[in-house]
Amino acid sequence: MSPGLLELALKKQRLRLKSADLRSTFADQAGAWAPAFSAVDRVQAGIAWLRRHPALPVAALVALLVARPRAALRLAGRSWLFWRGVQRLRGAFMGVRAAGPGGR
Repeated sequence: MSPGLLELALKKQRLRLKSADLRSTFADQAGAWAPAFSAVDRVQAGIAWLRRHPALPVAALVALLVARPRAALRLAGRSWLFWRGVQRLRGAFMGVRAAGPGGR
C-alpha cells in the first residue's frame, strides 16, 4: 500500500471515530430536550385531534355565546388580536428568512 493511501485510510478512520464521538455527545445532550419535544408532540396531537373533531370546539363556543354573550365577544376580540399578531410575526419571520443569512 502506498504511503498516500495509508495516510488517507488513517484520516478516514480518525474522522469516523470523531464522528462517532460527536454522535454520542449529541445523543447525551439531546436527552435534556426530551421534555420540550414531548410537550410539542402533545400540542401537535391536540391540534390534530381538534381538526378531526371540529364539532366539539364549535359546540363549546356556541354554548359560551348563549350562556355568556359578553364573555364570548371578549374572547372573540382577543382571539382576533392574537390571530393578527401571529400573522404579523409569521410575515416578519418569512421576510427575514427570505432575505437569507446576509440580512436584507
